Amino acid sequence: MNPCFRVRVRTLGALGLTVLLVACGGGGGGGTENPRGIVGEAAANPTLSSFSRALSYASNNHDLVNTLSGPGSFTVFAPNNAAFNALAVELLGPGKTVNDLLVPGNEAFIRSVLQYHVLATRLVKSGMQLGRSIEPILGNNAFFKIDSLNGSAVLFDGRQRASGIETSDIDTSNGVIHIVTKLMLPANQSIMEHVEDQPELSSLVAALRLASDNDDLIQLLLQSGRFTLFAPTNAAFDALAVESLGAGRTAADLLVPANKALVRKVLQYHVLGNRLLRAELPSGQPLDPLLAGNESFTVTVRDGATTITDARNRIASLATTDHFANNGVVHQVSTVLLPPQ
Repeated sequence: MNPCFRVRVRTLGALGLTVLLVACGGGGGGGTENPRGIVGEAAANPTLSSFSRALSYASNNHDLVNTLSGPGSFTVFAPNNAAFNALAVELLGPGKTVNDLLVPGNEAFIRSVLQYHVLATRLVKSGMQLGRSIEPILGNNAFFKIDSLNGSAVLFDGRQRASGIETSDIDTSNGVIHIVTKLMLPANQSIMEHVEDQPELSSLVAALRLASDNDDLIQLLLQSGRFTLFAPTNAAFDALAVESLGAGRTAADLLVPANKALVRKVLQYHVLGNRLLRAELPSGQPLDPLLAGNESFTVTVRDGATTITDARNRIASLATTDHFANNGVVHQVSTVLLPPQ
């Protein structure tokens, strides 16, 4: 862990319980402290009028408003007015605006979306660590990340939607505001649901169904948690079939009932019990899969490339990374990892 970060646990009433990495040292702004709190600053900013309205709309007895008006040290990624109108169009159709979004019946949804934009600690632009997970007050294992896109810092939400940061480091008496260009949405799929939606992972789905006992592997990837799945692509399964059975063989020849025990052992080797985004993978250190006992593999990060060396010294590259789910993250790998023989 970066020595300039520490863990803080805080109970925040209406905003819930959160555990976050807290940046050491000073933040942005650098001028005289703003006497207004986050709510007051948002109310005074014309570009945040929809955000201010949404805070009041989604509060239970003014709890969100009161919390972000009171003492504390929060970070709010506040969507601008255009972001609220854009979300209305995205969810409800052309021509819709924030007025169609903030209607009776949507309170719980908007409340959860707003909570997804708030951190329990002060995080300024200079303290943002690219590629690492950020946990908002929403809880339920929700997270997003800040990464670089075309040279600019961009937020990536649970549904892989990107939001720019329009204005950074607006200091207030109880935290900091960053104005963003899109409302972020938390992940709405489990790892298993995500995998089932990816055509390039259909062999993995077939393998999970074959190797499960009473659907146990499938249920694991559906349940609440903080998992990491290294998901072999269809090409990876076909390559393993050739490696194991000979030229011309495919995944269909490998994924047969006679191989259930072997396939089960292999799949158990691909799941970690903790959530690690690509930027969080520890280079050169063994990783212990959740279901594979003491069998481990090693990640190597060199010159911007990330590879995995399995127990048989076979090397896999990460085909795509950081596919978010509501119970963890998925990285697609180019080679099926094999545990010791």
